[in-house]
Formats: sequence, C-alpha cells, structure tokens
Amino acid sequence: MRLARPFYRLPVRFDVERLRAEVAAMPATAWVSHPNAIHGNSALRLISVGGGPNDDVDGVMQPTPALLGAPYLRQVLASFGVVWSRSRLMKLAPHADVPEHADINYHWYYRVRVHIPVTTQPEVLFHCGGEVVHMQAGEAWIFDSWRQHHVTNGSDQERVHLVADTSGDADFWQLVAQGAAGAVRQHRYDPALDGVLPRTERTALAPVMSPGEIELLVLDLRAELAPAAAAPPEARQRLAGYHALLDAFCRDWRQAYSVYGETAEGWERYAALRQQLRDGSLALAEGLVTKTNQVAVHKVLEGRLLRAILPAVADAQAPRPAGRGAATSTPPPAAASRGRAADPGPRRPVFIIAAPRSGSTLLFETLCASSQLCSLGGEGHWLIEDIERLRPGAGGVDSNRLTALQADDHVAAHIRAMIRARAVDTDGAPVPPGTTLRFVEKTPKNALRIPFLQRIFPDASFVFLWRDPRENLASIIEAWRSGRWKTYNGLDGFDGPWSLLLPPGWQAMNGRPLEEIAAFQWDAANRIALDDLQQLPRSQWTVLRYADLVATPRAALERLCAGLGMPLDARLAARVAAPLPNSKFTLTPPAKDKWRAHAAAIERVLPSVAITWRRLEALGDSTPRA
Repeated sequence: MRLARPFYRLPVRFDVERLRAEVAAMPATAWVSHPNAIHGNSALRLISVGGGPNDDVDGVMQPTPALLGAPYLRQVLASFGVVWSRSRLMKLAPHADVPEHADINYHWYYRVRVHIPVTTQPEVLFHCGGEVVHMQAGEAWIFDSWRQHHVTNGSDQERVHLVADTSGDADFWQLVAQGAAGAVRQHRYDPALDGVLPRTERTALAPVMSPGEIELLVLDLRAELAPAAAAPPEARQRLAGYHALLDAFCRDWRQAYSVYGETAEGWERYAALRQQLRDGSLALAEGLVTKTNQVAVHKVLEGRLLRAILPAVADAQAPRPAGRGAATSTPPPAAASRGRAADPGPRRPVFIIAAPRSGSTLLFETLCASSQLCSLGGEGHWLIEDIERLRPGAGGVDSNRLTALQADDHVAAHIRAMIRARAVDTDGAPVPPGTTLRFVEKTPKNALRIPFLQRIFPDASFVFLWRDPRENLASIIEAWRSGRWKTYNGLDGFDGPWSLLLPPGWQAMNGRPLEEIAAFQWDAANRIALDDLQQLPRSQWTVLRYADLVATPRAALERLCAGLGMPLDARLAARVAAPLPNSKFTLTPPAKDKWRAHAAAIERVLPSVAITWRRLEALGDSTPRA
C-alpha cells in the first residue's frame, strides 16, 4: 500500500519471550522456502487460503495448524481488531538479505504489511524510500511497500518476524496516525484468551472485476505514468498513446459488463479485452515507468490489473485437487460459486513434445498447413507462464516441470479460455466459436509438462519428436551462444541469463561448460517426456524421428496423421510434396554433419546421454492407430 512516508512505528508492544517460545516450539518441517525461492529466506504459514500449505492471496483465509497451536500468536493478531489476509513467520538467515523490490500486485493496492520482530539483531536493517530503520523485537511497524525496499541481515543470527497483511479498519489507521507519539499499549500473554481466533478474510475475487474498481485502479496508475529518466525521446510520445489505451479499455470493459455482468457467457469477451490491453501495453510501454518507484509500467499493469480482473479464467485461487494438502475436500464457498466455463474448450488437442532445437518448429509449421487444425499462431509460452503461480520461482514450482497437481479447475479454465480467444486457423483468421478444428501447440517446455497437460486435456494426443543428440546438442550450443533464446534472467543459483527450457536440477549447471548444460537439457527433456508418455495409453502418443521428417516428409506425415486419426488433407499434402523449407527460427541453414564443428565438446558429453539415446532408438518407427 502507498503511504505518506516510508515507515510508521505503531504504539504497541508485545511479549518477546513468549513470542520466541512459541516460534521455537514450531516443528522444523513447518518452515518452507520463500515463495520466490530467494536464497536465505524461509517462511512458516500462519494464515493461508483454506488454512492449507499454500502462498496464495485470493480465497477464504483460515488459520493453519501452526497458528491454531500458538495461543499467544493468535492473541497478538487478534489484538489489532482487524481482518487479516495471508500471514506468516518470515525467517532471514545470517548475512542474507531480501533483494530490493516494490510490491505492485493487486493484493498490495489495498493492504499493508505489519511487521512484528520476534528475533533480531541491531545489524538487521530495513531500507525503504531512502530511509533505514532497525525494527526492535516486540515492536510493530508498517511501511510503504509501493516504494522500493529491501532488508539486510548483517548479523550472525537468524532474523524472524511475524508478518501479517491487512487493509486495516478505522481504529487501526487511527493507531497508525498516533505513531510513536501515542501511548504505548502493552499486550501480555493472557491464558484467559487462549481460545481467541483472529478474524480472517472470507471472500475471494469476483469472477469479473467491476468497471468501477477497474477505473479506480487505472486512474491511480495513470497518475503515476512517466517516462524513465534514461528513456529515449519517443517514450514521451508513447505516453499519450498509453493513456488513450487505458481509457479505451475502461470504456470497452464497461460496455461489456453492462451486457454480461459476471456471467460465464461474457468470459470469452472479457478475456479478449484483457488480451488486447496486454498486447497494446507491450507495444507502447517501453521506456515508461511508475514515477514513485521506477517500476516498468507494463509490469505494474500485469500485477495490479491484468491478473486480477478475470480470475474466473485466470490465475486465481481455486479448490485444491486431492493430495494438495487442503484443509477440507469441500471447496470454499466463494471459490466454488464461480463455476466453470460452459464451453469445455478444444477437443482432442495435439501437443508436439520435443527437446529444444530438435525440429519442433518445422513440424509445427508443417502441421499448421492442414485445414483440420488451429493453433495460437506460434509457440504458446505465455499460455502457461502468464499464470504467476506456474512460473519458476512460485511456490512449489522450481523449474518448467509441472504435474497434474498444478492443473486445478481454474488453471484449466484459464488455459481453455485463452485457447478459445486466441486460436487462429491455417490462414491466420480467428477461429469462430463452436469450431470442430483440432488444436495443435508446440513449446519445448511442454516436454516437462505432460501430466499437467493430460490432466487438463484427457483426450489429448502427444507427438513425441526426437533428434539425434549430436545434431541436437550442436543446435542447443549455438542457440545459447546466439543470445536469441534467453528465457530467464537473474535465476538465484545461476550466473547470467538462462536460455531455452529449465529442467529440474538446473542449479547444478552453474559454472559448468556449455556442452554439459546442453546435454543436461537434451537428456532431461527426452527422458522425462518418455517416462511420462509411457504412463499413458500407447494409443495416445506417437513417435517421430526428426531425421525421418526431413528425409521423407510425406511418408512421415502419412504415418503421423494415421496415428492422430486425421487424413492427410490436400493442403498438408501439398506442403510435404517437396523438401520442407527451413523453419522461421532456423539459426543457420541445415548441413550434413554440421554438428562436427562442435565435435570435441559434444563427444565428451555423449556418455552422459547414452542411456536416454538408447531408449529413444528402441522406440523404432511404430505408430499406433487412433
């Protein structure tokens, strides 16, 4: 929340020894890594959605078992008389820090974070808006999280804070106004209050954000818009266009809302409007920031608005599938009431599964010539990674690996809605509702997501494309060196940018030679994909060798189409009647034995991929019939 000044110390004090005793009694297994996997940062959940093991901020908040077993912590929270959102104990290891950042998401527009130090040292310093404070144990502080802020622990001891989020009632904000000048209230442990429970948020986001709230959020954002200090002159010219974009979006959303309200009938229209705003922002936002904290404006727009305006078909909190540790098998009322989209989305989709740089773009472009298929027009990285909790660094997501556990109802609804809204036919024209076209998608990261995709699309077909590792490793090495396929910057545990897909265990690659990283990526993509596919009925997946696709494209496509249960139509037949053209992402033209330019490096790492290579060779050319 944006405040008038960086820090406020509240006139309250708590029993430090009692706090420390209850924290020390918490089991070590209750501490988990920071949701963003920040080194030296860990947390113990006290209030969460459904009281379960999650870090979500949208849903019915309930005490966790850890808080239920800590009477004084419950008394501390209840003493403020406010309604709490997500709340945790936050631990900072010796000589660790919290990197500089600004809290820009929707959650933080309305809420402030209360810090109550439990264990700390004078060397623990909180920096915000150019000011620095040491928060002493037992005190209570709030700060302006909209400004850039960071924390350093310069001591040899762990720092533990009770950290709780609230919008605060009138009495709370009166307490804030009193600040250090107010009479200090001492809150000791009271055995008579052992049964007290703090109040928690009981509502979730509406399935569709109202026009009034959108206009409020946009108005505040527009007041912050400015060119960055080092931005080129054309950024100031784009500023007027960005204002016009936001104004047009507000008007179009209000028109749509006047027809559909929150009903599922309008979700596809809302999703299209949201995507128009996202695309327009990406086109205009370069060099524009929010002036108070200098954060790129598109990043703020994503966090504050785009991820919150349509949770019915976006990354919102949803009932957990069995095995996710939810407190109950009955979904919270607010989440359950949203329902699901009536349109079940694409039927019998086709997912090309392949390691990076193994020819999947060539196969995708070839299949897209068919009049029987539709697509997103290219790789759909955004289809999954626009969902914040599915990105590497989110709670429980360490890489591009996703399993069925992450494919809950709202994730599925979001992905289906996005495909419906963005699918195009072979000529690039939008696909009309109710189409019978099958959907085809290719993103190399999906080699690590087969159980996730299968959970969302039980009738999916998978085309497993693989390439000789010598050729494939050479292409991966060249892709890294070109700098054109950077996917992640600033990974904690890897020096420099990361290119291409991010398999589990990537941290071990820090400082390793490039050929080892390439071999690691090739082996992980093919090995994990093969392990996952072999858990599915054999009729659901088809194998294709890149060498066969290039050498005999028509024969290869005839076998593939037979396995997919679709004819080789006239347009596709024309595409494969001659040697296939280079794909649009070809770095250098194919040539026989081109990999030998890297022969010494590749031959050194071939033993590390030999087992997976033999497994792939053993697959042969068998293609099951649909």
